[in-house]
Amino acid sequence: MNIPLVISQALSLRQNQVDEVVTMLEEGATIPFIARYRKERTGGLDEDVLREIEDKLNYYKILEERRETILKSIEEQGKLTDELRAKIEACVRLQELEDLYLPYKPKRKTRGTIAKAKGLEPLALFILENPLFSGDFEAKLAEFINEELGVKNIKEALQGAKDIIAEMISDSADVRKAVREFLAEQSSVESLKANEEEIETQNLKLKEKEKKEVYLIYYDFRIEITKLKPYQILAMNRGEQEGFLKINLLADDIVAHSLIKRAFFDYAESFFMDILMDTVADSYNRLIFPSVEREVRNVLSGSADLHAIEIFASNLRQLLLQPPFSDKTIMGIDPGFVSGCKVAVIDKTGKYIEGATIYPHEPKNKTAESEKIIAHLAKKYEVDLIAIGNGTASRETEFLVSEIIKRNNLTCHYLIVNEAGASVYSASETAKKEFPDLEASQRGNISIARRVHDPLAELVKIDPKSIGVGLYQHDVDQKLLSKKLDDVVESCVNFVGVDVNTASASLLTYVSGLNKRIAENIVKYREKKGSFKKREELMEVSGLGEKAFEQSAGFLRIPNAENPFDNTFIHPEAYQATDKLLSLFNIGKDNLKEAGPLLDFFISKKGFSKVATEVQLGEPTLKDIVENLKRPGRDPREDMPKPILRSDVLKMEDLKEGMKLKGTVRNVVDFGAFVDIGVKQDGLLHVSQIADRYIKNPLDLLNVGDIINVRIISLDITRKRISLSMREEK
Repeated sequence: MNIPLVISQALSLRQNQVDEVVTMLEEGATIPFIARYRKERTGGLDEDVLREIEDKLNYYKILEERRETILKSIEEQGKLTDELRAKIEACVRLQELEDLYLPYKPKRKTRGTIAKAKGLEPLALFILENPLFSGDFEAKLAEFINEELGVKNIKEALQGAKDIIAEMISDSADVRKAVREFLAEQSSVESLKANEEEIETQNLKLKEKEKKEVYLIYYDFRIEITKLKPYQILAMNRGEQEGFLKINLLADDIVAHSLIKRAFFDYAESFFMDILMDTVADSYNRLIFPSVEREVRNVLSGSADLHAIEIFASNLRQLLLQPPFSDKTIMGIDPGFVSGCKVAVIDKTGKYIEGATIYPHEPKNKTAESEKIIAHLAKKYEVDLIAIGNGTASRETEFLVSEIIKRNNLTCHYLIVNEAGASVYSASETAKKEFPDLEASQRGNISIARRVHDPLAELVKIDPKSIGVGLYQHDVDQKLLSKKLDDVVESCVNFVGVDVNTASASLLTYVSGLNKRIAENIVKYREKKGSFKKREELMEVSGLGEKAFEQSAGFLRIPNAENPFDNTFIHPEAYQATDKLLSLFNIGKDNLKEAGPLLDFFISKKGFSKVATEVQLGEPTLKDIVENLKRPGRDPREDMPKPILRSDVLKMEDLKEGMKLKGTVRNVVDFGAFVDIGVKQDGLLHVSQIADRYIKNPLDLLNVGDIINVRIISLDITRKRISLSMREEK
């Protein structure tokens, strides 16, 4: 198989593009490096396409290995014909490959293998190969009676032959393909309530009543398979796993039998047709349907998993790329009742300064004392922002902070921060290394503050699955989920770039070309020899060789470096060409911010292609270099909208239908988005209320962190439900 050719056809790309990508991947290049620094070789393919190529490359490598194993197995059996070899070598899907292998796969003891051991295979073949037979069939059956082999009469002989034929039909690749397509396109999915005895045997202790209510709509549910939504598949799968539901595929048996007949028999009529159709029904009900039903459901689940993972990945990307408040002194508060609220102040570099524990809420109610502590710390360190975690006691703490700001005439604002994963971080080895003298309970508030200071730098310390922006994240393929989320983190880190002199080992680990060991060695080098002065110095780090330097250098920035190019995304391999570019127009590199606009002017006069040729650069690379010279040290997150800052609190009782508010998108799911409008309960913005036109996917218009204008269309204070709309009022 020519893998690059197959990939190029599947993705509608030129084969030379795929050839280049495959070559670079096999040489150890990373996706972020290829996307940013090898545009001329790939024709400008972006990260998403590059990852598709990588995924398909891995899939086809597995396919090739499996193909070789299957060919070897069939050849050892002496059954590999030229025709079969050609069919196997033409397969581009694992499922098709396994279908072809099924008749030759070593079987456990079955009704068919038992019948063969009784010498009944010739009878089965006679029935199949003689449709025009017109003799005495009972006499033919009598020839196969053999008490020594266990065939006592003609009835047992016929049943054995039918068992063999049933397995032959089931083993047919053509039959399985026909049935699989039929079930995938024309069946229905039925969900029913499991009986009470079955539910009790599951010993379901956790919130059983709530779970029953969650699955209530699926207790008698039926839908055409093609109309099934991914979230419905995931919900039914979970209900089935927890013992509340029974899920079945329903299909027209008569249509299925007819499809099998056309796929397996090369004649329309036969003397044995009644026997054969009875055998088709048995093969379908006993062998084919249960197996193919599992396959179809696995495909449905796989598709739903992938959909949910894509949404999770998209939400995670937007969360990681939230703009930082890196120039602010921030107070982080991890709210709580009995255990109190943990308070921490970090400076403008993210360094922890001071902390305290306060008990403003029940049961201790030390409100006055708590107010003094917060006001004192805010004034002492000139706090710009107070970040409040959104967990237990969050809204009560928000009321407290709002009152403190008013009564003490503080100039700071506050914002609510998603604290998901803070407790995971606080107990981690990373947190212990960062704050060895603090208890775990005192580290979460620092993490909350740092999530505002630099979301990306802080959130990379936490397992992406613990960040809490997904749906059914514990039900989907965990290996695929981890891979996808790691790809997102890697993409975000390299998109933003990293200050090599301040980045943690956790952040450096995700830089193109680096791993955990090299990242830790970079930090050790810094601690021992001080800040890096130039990118070349990275080569002195233990374990960081030429390949790792090539892959990582462009993403590692050094502010105030000896060479100003070291604070840009310009790769060291292009420094000479960049110098040539500047000298071509007599521009110095002492002040790159002024150099950029000058370059724009001169290049437009001379012609972009001509300049690229003179400095021996590809046009995409030249364009990137000019952009970096215009904005050296630029953080791409700066262009994104900042989170909403508040100084006053809004109660749910203050809300009214028709009220217009500004909100922050906290999570995007299939059916809409959850929006923080400044009260304890997030509002639901249903997909039908996002725009005045029909949209299929909320992600087409919304992302986590977006600041949007919404209108309250319904309010249920008792059930704490808020429905929102972005549509124009009529």
